[in-house]
Amino acid sequence: MTPEQATTFHGHIDETALALFPFLRNPTKSFGSSLSHIRDRFKPGSKGIVIPNGQKPFRYACHLISNLQDVLGSKLAIEIVYAGDSDLPSSHRDFIGGLDSDIATVDVLQVFNDTSLDLQHGGWAIKTFAALGSQYEQILVLNVDAILLQAPETIFDRHEGYRFTGALLFQDRLHWQGGFKERHKWWEEQLEHHTASEALAKSRVCNEGYAEECDSGLVVLDKSRLPVLLGLLHACWQNTKEVRDVWTYKMGYGDKESWWFGLELSGAQYTFEDHYGGMLGFMNADNKKTCSFTIAHFDEQDKLLWYNGSLLKNKVTNVTQFDVPTHYMLDGVWEKGAAKQDISCMKEGKLEETSKEEREILGKNIDKAKDLDARIEQFTTLGG
Repeated sequence: MTPEQATTFHGHIDETALALFPFLRNPTKSFGSSLSHIRDRFKPGSKGIVIPNGQKPFRYACHLISNLQDVLGSKLAIEIVYAGDSDLPSSHRDFIGGLDSDIATVDVLQVFNDTSLDLQHGGWAIKTFAALGSQYEQILVLNVDAILLQAPETIFDRHEGYRFTGALLFQDRLHWQGGFKERHKWWEEQLEHHTASEALAKSRVCNEGYAEECDSGLVVLDKSRLPVLLGLLHACWQNTKEVRDVWTYKMGYGDKESWWFGLELSGAQYTFEDHYGGMLGFMNADNKKTCSFTIAHFDEQDKLLWYNGSLLKNKVTNVTQFDVPTHYMLDGVWEKGAAKQDISCMKEGKLEETSKEEREILGKNIDKAKDLDARIEQFTTLGG
């Protein structure tokens, strides 16, 4: 192929991509308006952390940054992604950017055309676009209420499943079996003419009728791999306003299923963690259950890797009560609380006591979080 032919060919690809994904047409003059220009933003060989964050969960984002940098010693750069000034005012951006020199704030509305997205009111929808628009080639996307017990570098460097496929996702809880029949019917219709991937073929959610497949509180992607990038584009499309309002958020809970569904329907390989979501918390009175308000996830050696729900014991009912979990369980039976303020438990699984190292990590996290809370309180008192 001659250089002229290559230019023409790439032009046709960009025209097709813009027709399928009009959000790629950038609203500013800072960047171009094509898939090629989005890919040109990726720094070859780079790795970084992406945290979508607004004003409301601002406190948890600060806790998470401290967890990553101060406690775990991560050297990965961080992007805090928001949707316009109303989502994260300049004063908050200055505060969070001042926590470390390797923290950048990125307005996603300056990267993508928001006409078909409405990300200022899209809630979870910002996450897939934060991932696509990040300057980093390999990305670890985190919810603000996630807490890691291992440095994120270990995932990039040591997780064999991720290194093989370039996409690592984590399993949700196995609960509500037999419910959400309409959701399963819709999945089956979309996958009717599709050959299931190895990951989907092993899915207990799809094969046994459980409710939710993916916990999207942590997603790891290598955008240098074309199949993974195409899967991410599909996930972004699922989170556009019209599609999410009619399908994605009606057939699933927020963005969580759009990640694996996009990769699956695009024919990309991806890896799910070996276990469905476990429980990190405290033993109940009869020492047969572990109970809490979190979901725990594990590495390939079944060692605690991360959990969601924040450092608080229950962020819904008490925003000041921290606690260090003493036990965890995996591969058990979930007893789901009726509402978010109600505790859930797991029974009949593999019960383990948290290690001294894990408790020390969480204790340090809590101490750092309390210090940050004092600074945040002073910041908000002064009109931040």
